[in-house]
Amino acid sequence: MSTKTRPKPQRDRHQEILETASRVITEKGLAETRIQDIAEACGVSPGLILYYFGSKDRLLVEALTYANDQFYLQTARELRKMPSARNRLQRAIELTVPGYLPEYNLLDEWALWLEIWVRALRDPEIAKEREGLDRRWAQFIAEVIRYGRQTGEFPQNGHDADDLGLQFSAMTDGLAIQVLLNDTVMTPQRMYDICTDWARMLIGLEQ
Repeated sequence: MSTKTRPKPQRDRHQEILETASRVITEKGLAETRIQDIAEACGVSPGLILYYFGSKDRLLVEALTYANDQFYLQTARELRKMPSARNRLQRAIELTVPGYLPEYNLLDEWALWLEIWVRALRDPEIAKEREGLDRRWAQFIAEVIRYGRQTGEFPQNGHDADDLGLQFSAMTDGLAIQVLLNDTVMTPQRMYDICTDWARMLIGLEQ
């Protein structure tokens, strides 16, 4: 009996455009990214991109969400391999400091976030997306804290985990802006030390 080779399924074009758009946005920044840039990088026409997304703003919002989803998936996979809650929290701190980990392109990613915050001031759709992404990171930290309390590594009588997650998110946002602006006092190492001290005092992280 003869068998026919099944053709390989074509890669989802919508997904491919999102991947390319997230890369182009990181390289060029939100303000400088054009539909034409993404189309050329993806090897499609600008019309096809508009067919899938309807507008540049919709594409930008979806691309930012996609990039953020990938970050969380990669981070979650990495942290799940760490049985220690302390190690998980320490790694989460490392991943928030621009320029601290040379193997990660955190400076570009944080610069992109700074653009998102500025644009969110006048774009309700991006403002809504920005809020959701910030809440997600705060919840992520809260889950690490709860895990540490379940394992007995963090004290049970500390502050509410959700409140600590919000504090951590707000603190790292503010410190990261100073690092991005090359503040002479707020170096990546200084930001890392402050975040670690905060975790030690409020959560029970031990070195």
